[in-house]
Amino acid sequence: MKGRQILIEPLPGGGDATALLVDGQLHDLLIDPPAGSAPQPEAIFRAVASRPMKGLGGAMVDLGAGHSGFLRNRRLPPPGRPVLVQVGGWAEPGKAPPVGERIRLKGRFAILTPGAPGRNIARSIRAPDLRQSLEALADSAMEGAPDDLGLILRSAAATAPAPAIAREIEALRAEWQPIAAAAADAAPACLRPAPGAAETARRDWWTPDAALREAATALADAGIWEAVAAMADARIPAGDGHFTIEATRALVAVDVNTGADTSPAAALKANLAAIRDLPRQLRLRGLGGQIVLDLAPLPKGERRRIEAALTAALRDEDIDTTIVGWTPLGHLELLRKRARRPLVGPEALPLRGG
Repeated sequence: MKGRQILIEPLPGGGDATALLVDGQLHDLLIDPPAGSAPQPEAIFRAVASRPMKGLGGAMVDLGAGHSGFLRNRRLPPPGRPVLVQVGGWAEPGKAPPVGERIRLKGRFAILTPGAPGRNIARSIRAPDLRQSLEALADSAMEGAPDDLGLILRSAAATAPAPAIAREIEALRAEWQPIAAAAADAAPACLRPAPGAAETARRDWWTPDAALREAATALADAGIWEAVAAMADARIPAGDGHFTIEATRALVAVDVNTGADTSPAAALKANLAAIRDLPRQLRLRGLGGQIVLDLAPLPKGERRRIEAALTAALRDEDIDTTIVGWTPLGHLELLRKRARRPLVGPEALPLRGG
């Protein structure tokens, strides 16, 4: 099936599973974790600072309900002081989730940025007339807002009706007001829960031409659960070769092989094929952290071509990924934000809530 298709299926234990198909290929996947899991990315808490961990450059904070977070900051709040934080990523097993004082309230068309004033338009929106009209809309919608309350208009605003954008900004501002008012209270509490898979799918995957299907067997009918089960196999075809993705507690190892191809360009072809598909495969598996690529043998002169291909593959990726560089052994290292729930490896949670 051509085009974009968003599938939403309720899970037996609560929550939802969602899938994004682009031209019939599984492009993205979100599955809500079981109830009682660690705090999820985007949740906003009024935390209470506890013990500083100066050797790690941060402090533990109490999030309430038996949960803790790790706040990395140069200037640590004194113990007992309330601090407004937002969860920044998934926690590794046995560790507290990372939290930060940079708060973002994300909508489909706009992002409210408390503490970061200014009006910003997505760089992907290039038409001068459109940017000018969106800037005027942003100024109008933010009239009367506190001086430290900023706004970002996302790329989806380029094709959205102006009244819809204005309504969303108004709703985000209304949502922020009680959060800001409750920030200085004493007891730790969750002030804004993380969005679920269905809400995130509608917010981040929506385009005017997207088809939405929400049904009890939406993913099952499309064969998505079979595709998820197949991710347990670390081997992924890449042209005439293949690559493997294996998650350990320390890092994610990616190994590229030429397979049966013995041509002079076999290594380069296998490496490029693997790199072009790597962001999608990591995204579907929910993998992040330290990633080490053991590429098929290549001369140092081809490293720039590999880096350029990887940069291009990551260009439209919405999960922060940094190309760290090459090791003395010739491995390529990446650092990727733990923005997704791990579906494979030692950190994986049950898929359907049990």
